[in-house]
Amino acid sequence: MTDPDDLVHRARSGDRVAFAALYERHTPMVHGILVSLVRPQEADDLLQDVFLSALRAIDRLTDAERIGPWLASIARNKGRDLLRSRRPEIDLEQAPEPAASQGDGDDDEAERVLGVLRELPEAYRETLSLRLVEGLTGAEIAEQTGLTHGSVRVNLHRGMKLLRERLGGEA
Repeated sequence: MTDPDDLVHRARSGDRVAFAALYERHTPMVHGILVSLVRPQEADDLLQDVFLSALRAIDRLTDAERIGPWLASIARNKGRDLLRSRRPEIDLEQAPEPAASQGDGDDDEAERVLGVLRELPEAYRETLSLRLVEGLTGAEIAEQTGLTHGSVRVNLHRGMKLLRERLGGEA
């Protein structure tokens, strides 16, 4: 595996292959954070925006070892920007009832669980999304987000407990 610091340094000098390797390495983490904030379809679109912003701003990354947390911060900001941009448009009391879903029950259940997950505190929401949606291990979450292993373990444990409670003990 190529050293992440080396990849960052090469990407700063315009090496697109190095940036592509960073993209491959960090896509699950970035996508997991985005899914914890917005619907999966929106997360897919924002994923590209995050990496485009990162490509444009990689010269401003002062510590190459912090590439994961830096990308996570960009992802959070993009997700929050999208949420802020649509808030004025939504009036839940006057919004029409959604049409009956044509999708299968598994998709409906997954969206329901994601909806509950998005209501959890950020630390739990992100670590759970990275674990449950993206399949990252605790060690991978810690490495890519800059959190300690202990923090990840605590966030996963407390987050799962809270998620189960809010889902009525189903999870």
